[in-house]
Amino acid sequence: MAEEEFQYLSGFGNEFASEDPRCPGCLPKTQNNPQKCPYGLYAEQLSGTAFTAPRVTNKRSWLYRIRPSALHTPFKPIDMGNMRDDWNSWYPDPNQLRWHPFTIPDAAKGAVDFAEGLNTLCGAGDPKTRNGLSIHIYACNSSMLHKCMYSSDGDFLIVPQKGTLRILTEFGKMTIKPNEICVIQQGMRFSVQVSEPSRGYILETYNKHFTLPDLGPIGANGLANPRDFLTPVAWFEDKEIQCTIINKFQGKMFEAQQGHSPFDVVGWHGNYTPYKYDLDKFMVINAVAFDHADPSIFTVLTCQSETAGVAIADFVIFPPRWSVQEHTFRPPYYHRNCMSEFMGLIKGKYEAKEEGFRSGGGTLHSMMTPHGPDSECFEKASNANLKAERIADGTMAFMFESSFSLALTEWGNKTCLRVDEEYYKCWQGLKSHFNPNDRLKLSETGGESVSKVKKFSF
Repeated sequence: MAEEEFQYLSGFGNEFASEDPRCPGCLPKTQNNPQKCPYGLYAEQLSGTAFTAPRVTNKRSWLYRIRPSALHTPFKPIDMGNMRDDWNSWYPDPNQLRWHPFTIPDAAKGAVDFAEGLNTLCGAGDPKTRNGLSIHIYACNSSMLHKCMYSSDGDFLIVPQKGTLRILTEFGKMTIKPNEICVIQQGMRFSVQVSEPSRGYILETYNKHFTLPDLGPIGANGLANPRDFLTPVAWFEDKEIQCTIINKFQGKMFEAQQGHSPFDVVGWHGNYTPYKYDLDKFMVINAVAFDHADPSIFTVLTCQSETAGVAIADFVIFPPRWSVQEHTFRPPYYHRNCMSEFMGLIKGKYEAKEEGFRSGGGTLHSMMTPHGPDSECFEKASNANLKAERIADGTMAFMFESSFSLALTEWGNKTCLRVDEEYYKCWQGLKSHFNPNDRLKLSETGGESVSKVKKFSF
């Protein structure tokens, strides 16, 4: 794929229309599905929500294609190794968990494409009832040839860590580099090409689609801006080739065959599309007078549950920024959370654990499992001069946070051979500094005598 073939329309959640310039006028002018489509095309609707969903949340696109996507042989079960939503056969583990960088297949031992290199790390819920999520790791060294895939279970949020992905979708082409993300929504067929060994993370959500978080008191400008989300321009190929269609369905993998390219959409219009986003465009907000701002101020995308303010999954990043703080501990505080937190590192060193947490690896802190800075970070930050300074330059860490209690698959707990058995030791150096005979002056801590504090409750 030539780089100049990748063009984008800007926007997020809006209605778009796109035609391949080789077939101008391929989109009907007066109605969605005329008796006969221009150029002898077939009209096919792809619905991402129920037909009767409210207008503000209704998602669908019309595809005008050379052949309907129904033209294939029956799907048959296949063994895709460790790509399966099976986290009930392994005993739960409440410990702090960390993985060394996940292994990339050695090209000398054979070609492994994106679909073959998928492994399910952990998850919760059930795709059959459309309730839950899963986290996958991909690691590959070759392109998908005459092959595409899609998920009937949910949306794929793809976070490349190493290697550029060139993704061909039914809607057009996208190039996704490390420090960018893309979302391939439920049911959209895609194929991945690579020119180098590649590795990254995938968050799959079953319930709903990702949206931008509400800004509330932040106001109109902040976090991720809608105009920076980019949607591909229509592009098609008309090829009669034997092609394999891989379908993730109810947590299992299936494949079918068809005698033509699945990427034969000449034009499309609608608001249900794949899209990409450059993490460098995130507008950071972070000036702290006391305590430490919750990581929710770094939310890029969210998939909300039916309970207001409670996410099925949030995608949160920790980008380079100015850290401006006074009278407080600068790094993340020690914490126990009613949410599950999976963290990955795209590049650089994460401030709270600069050594053990490495690019291409991950951590999981489950519900109410205590975590926070390691002992070295604590000592350094406790004695630091709290002047304004740049932090996280050259670094991009992220978090998949969920209200679901995540459980590991056998691959995540054992087969991957990447579990760091000594992770717990990073906190063993924390020691007591308590001395009741060496009381700090209250002015130094910004407090006042408890007896002088007026008590009240809301």
